[in-house]
Amino acid sequence: MARVLAVIRKFAGRWGLIVALAALPVYYGATDLFNGYQAAVVAGHPVIHHDLSKLGFNFAEGLSDGAIWALIAIGYTLVYGIIELINFAHGDVFMLGSFTAVGLWAPLGLGLTTGPLGLAGGLLITLIVTMVTTGSLNVLIERVAYRPLRKAPKLAPLITAVGFSFILQNIGLLWQGGSQHSVDDLIGAQTTAFTIVGVPILRGYLLSFVVMIPLVILLSWFVTRTRAGKAMRATAQDPEAARLMGINTNATISLTFLLGGMLAGAAGLVYALYQTNIWYFQGFKAGLIAFTAAVMGGIGNIRGAVLGGLIIGVIQSLSDSRIGPQWTEAVVFGYLIAIMVLRPRGLLGEETREAG
Repeated sequence: MARVLAVIRKFAGRWGLIVALAALPVYYGATDLFNGYQAAVVAGHPVIHHDLSKLGFNFAEGLSDGAIWALIAIGYTLVYGIIELINFAHGDVFMLGSFTAVGLWAPLGLGLTTGPLGLAGGLLITLIVTMVTTGSLNVLIERVAYRPLRKAPKLAPLITAVGFSFILQNIGLLWQGGSQHSVDDLIGAQTTAFTIVGVPILRGYLLSFVVMIPLVILLSWFVTRTRAGKAMRATAQDPEAARLMGINTNATISLTFLLGGMLAGAAGLVYALYQTNIWYFQGFKAGLIAFTAAVMGGIGNIRGAVLGGLIIGVIQSLSDSRIGPQWTEAVVFGYLIAIMVLRPRGLLGEETREAG
């Protein structure tokens, strides 16, 4: 009987997960094909299409949003993987990244009249400065708030992380005020760059992937190929053994916070360009979504964080468009619960000390 239950659980964990992930796209794809959807209104009459263009648009929009969540989620997964701490302040580092990036546009002369070459150069400088700023801020947070509590009960650094989150939120509140601020649409984020099989690909979508893909590739190379990256993996696996082997674990942990903060800064710039508005409270929601993505993909797993971010982006897009934005958070966390039940260690598995 126990063997039969084990087989059923294994089958449900594999195929049930596929069914859960495919449910929304398959249902709405079939609905679009058979029932059609309103694509436009001509002379007061609705134009009904029977194709998958709307679903394709949902995927394009969702994947571009998910690329931003993935960059933030990697910061959560790196930190948790190495010191098993949920860095609640990470979302607010992302928020300050947006503020920093927007604050650099005027000194660099970036505006709606800036030419393509000047815009590309200015945004590259903005990206580098923002990443360095947020990375340094994250290192400062680790040095001031977390390192002194390294051997304290786990609740102490957790509460400290929450406290630092509120501190950073208030810095953003003092910096930009409590209202949402519109920023210049420097890249024409909602302008169609080209069309693929009837699906418009906007410039904002391209920006998300142009920034996310190289950074993830570089990070993966750094973690797997370089001496510092191997030190990070060794410290995550067994800090005491790593210390005995001559690895400076404090410096390695600081490096981890630096990398996570830099990716959050890159996400902050992309968010400001893509959404064309910034707000001191944007880090709370983004942090919650990104941490959910990290858990969904498998905490401590970089590829899992990217996969989780992309999946959540698609779920959000489908829910916003088909069900209603008021239900989106419930749908996202419903998926998270289903995945945790079917695959407790996440989609690609945890890479933590307990997971081995």
